[in-house]
Amino acid sequence: MLARRFLYIIAFLVVLVLGIGLAWSLMQDQLMRMAFVPNGAFAPMPASTAPDYAKPQAWLARPDLPNDPSRWLPARFPANGPPQAAIFYVAPTTYLDRGHWNAPLDDAQANARLAQFAQSQGSAFNGVGQVWAPRYRQATLGAFLAAADPRSDQAIDFAYRDVARAFDAFLAAIPADTPIILAGHSQGSLHLLRLLREKIAGTPVARRIVAVYAVGWPISLTADLPALGLPGCAAAAQAGCILSWQSFADPADPRMVQTYFDGSKGPTGIARRNTAMLCVTPITGTAGAAAPASANRGALVPQPGMTGADLASGLVPARCTPAGILLIGPEPAGFGNYVLPGNNYHVFDYALFWANIRADAAARLKTFRGT
Repeated sequence: MLARRFLYIIAFLVVLVLGIGLAWSLMQDQLMRMAFVPNGAFAPMPASTAPDYAKPQAWLARPDLPNDPSRWLPARFPANGPPQAAIFYVAPTTYLDRGHWNAPLDDAQANARLAQFAQSQGSAFNGVGQVWAPRYRQATLGAFLAAADPRSDQAIDFAYRDVARAFDAFLAAIPADTPIILAGHSQGSLHLLRLLREKIAGTPVARRIVAVYAVGWPISLTADLPALGLPGCAAAAQAGCILSWQSFADPADPRMVQTYFDGSKGPTGIARRNTAMLCVTPITGTAGAAAPASANRGALVPQPGMTGADLASGLVPARCTPAGILLIGPEPAGFGNYVLPGNNYHVFDYALFWANIRADAAARLKTFRGT
C-alpha cells in the first residue's frame, strides 16, 4: 500500500510538471505580460526626479568617476592604452518592477544590474577610449511586452528624452574633434537608433561616428536602416557604419522577437514583415558571415551570482541566418540561469564575443583615423 501511494505521488508530480511545462509553452507570452506589465496608467515621473547630467552622480560611467564599472578588465588582460575616442554607451533594461512604467533612479536592484552590464558590455570599449554611460529613467521590462499598448510608447519616449539630454551633455563635455563610438544593448540600442535619426543624421556629428553597436534590437534592412543616416557594416574594419545582432543557441526559437518585428513599421513607414534584420557577425565584423568557434577570441563566462567573469576563447561560433538571427551553435555551458525563452542569449549578446568586439572597435577606429 505504501509503495502504491508513493507511485501515485510520483505520477501526480510528473503530471503536474508536464502540465506546468505545457502551460508555459502555450502561454508564455501571456504569463510574462501578467508578471511584468504594469497595471496602472502611465504618468510622467516628476521633473524633480530628472538626472542632472552636469553632475557625476547622473552617470553610470564617466572619466572622472572613482568607481566606474566600465573600466573593468578580465584577470591578466593587457592594460588599456591612451584613449583615442569617446564612447557613449546606453545600458539595457534592468528595471523589472511592474509598479512603475519608468525606473526610479534610486532602485537598488536595477542599479546593481546596471553595474554588471557596464562591466560586461561597456568594458569592451575601454581599450579605445573613455566610456560615458548615463543613468536614465528607463522603461520597465513590461513596456516591451505590451508593444500595442500606448502606455508602452509613452514610457519608452519618456526614457529616450533622458538619453537625448545625456547625449547633449556628452557632446558638450568632449573635444569637438574627438571620434565617437555609440554602443548600446536592447532598450539602450533602441534609444541610440532614435538618436541617430533625430540628432545625428545629416549633422557634423555624423562625420565623427566611428561605429554604432546597436546590439540586441532588431533593425530592418529596408524599413529601418535607410532612416539612420549610416549603412550597416558590410566589412571588417569598415568605419562609419552600424553593427547589430541577436544571439540564439540551437534549437533557436526567435518567435517573440519575430512577432514584435512582423507587427511593426520602421521609421521609413515601411512594414518590417518579410524584411531581413541587420546581422553583423561579431566574430568577423562582416554582415551575414559565419565564423567557427576557434575564431572567437574570448567570451565572458559569468561566475556564480554574476559576481565576475572569466575569459574563455573558442567558446561559441556565430553565423547569421537569412532572416538576420545570429546562431551560436549548441547551448554553451555556464550561461543557463539567464537564458530567455526560445534559447535566446540576449543577456549575453556582448559577453559571448567580448574580446572580438574589443578588437573590432580598435580596427574600425584605426580605419577612421587613417592610421
